Amino acid sequence: MAILSVDLAYRCWSDLGIVVLERTGPPEGVAPVACDIVAWNEPGPVDAEVLAGRLNHLCAVRGARVLMLDGPQAWKSRHNGLEHARVSERQLNTAAKTGLPGMVKPVTYRKFAEFCVDVYDALARRGWRRLATREQPGAGEERVLVESYPHAAWKSLGIKPLPAKRRARVSDLAEAFGALREVVPLTVNRPPNHDQLQAIVGGLPGLALEAQDAAGARIVGNPPRREEGHWREGFIVLPLPPRARAGIRWMD
Repeated sequence: MAILSVDLAYRCWSDLGIVVLERTGPPEGVAPVACDIVAWNEPGPVDAEVLAGRLNHLCAVRGARVLMLDGPQAWKSRHNGLEHARVSERQLNTAAKTGLPGMVKPVTYRKFAEFCVDVYDALARRGWRRLATREQPGAGEERVLVESYPHAAWKSLGIKPLPAKRRARVSDLAEAFGALREVVPLTVNRPPNHDQLQAIVGGLPGLALEAQDAAGARIVGNPPRREEGHWREGFIVLPLPPRARAGIRWMD
């Protein structure tokens, strides 16, 4: 089965990184992965409701039941013991932090955070659910939304993280893609740009979830829940390299 992975953006449709990933062999060992890069190049800002509808349709066409999204799915719980962040963000030391509803660090992150939460909510209205359990991380017959974090995904695979988009050179993309293909054999339908490469690495644990491969993913944080009318917390899921698969790793 295929999974869909998206590096979210809201300013322009062409800034979205969208890839369909599918194993072309058994999950055991180092299974080859086929990557189909999808490009939507319409002008103008991205509307969360429209994007959710298009992603939902693409998943239906490609048979994807796991949808990986690089962006916060919820706000901080008032009772998590942290002042400015969700548990998953603190554990991964993310560059941006999602606080109580409407509160973020840095403040310039707010519009993106609100957009991401709106995308998750719009997909939930279409029958998707946020990954909510540790005991059975596979998707089963349900359609599951999973939060990714490419910067930490590179590190989890033992690869130097890709530089920020505004600083990344073509040579950086080539080096990162080459290093990734040494860990996971990948075939692509076109050379990935920065956003698409981030979507690829962020989406790899979705293949493990779909295949019920508990040793292929690392799940970080606390489960999502409703609190005071808002979604709070939520897991971030990272890939594990084949050589590190000695059982699923949790960080509480």
